[in-house]
Amino acid sequence: MAISLRRARTIIRKAMEKGQEMELKPLSVVVLDAGGHVIAFERSDGAAPGRFAIAQGKAYGAVMLGMAGRAQMARAEQQAYFMAAVNGVYGGQVVPVPGGVLVRDRKGAVIGAVGVTGDTSDNDAEAALAGIEAAGLTGEA
Repeated sequence: MAISLRRARTIIRKAMEKGQEMELKPLSVVVLDAGGHVIAFERSDGAAPGRFAIAQGKAYGAVMLGMAGRAQMARAEQQAYFMAAVNGVYGGQVVPVPGGVLVRDRKGAVIGAVGVTGDTSDNDAEAALAGIEAAGLTGEA
């Protein structure tokens, strides 16, 4: 199973709605497929233009490592040298903090990732999870 464009748009719309409901700062949301390629991206009005790279880095690290943002952050805190090396391998594209959420299908296979940025990392992750669940998929933050 792959994340369709329709589902990616649902994830983005529902993550943005969750951000508005929680009164978060303007969010930017990206959905990647299992290969780390962008399916869809949106940046809220008022969000900084550089947010795409952060959202993409959160999601990219999750899908490439098979490890959600919270687990990446814990690993970075325990083994900074390892995450620095990983980031070197991936050309500096990994942002190892919450807000990079793995997307799994019904069987538990990783089919992509969502990256949300704009507020605190924990709030970003909460918005991502809301979008993923609204699309009928399972998120791992």
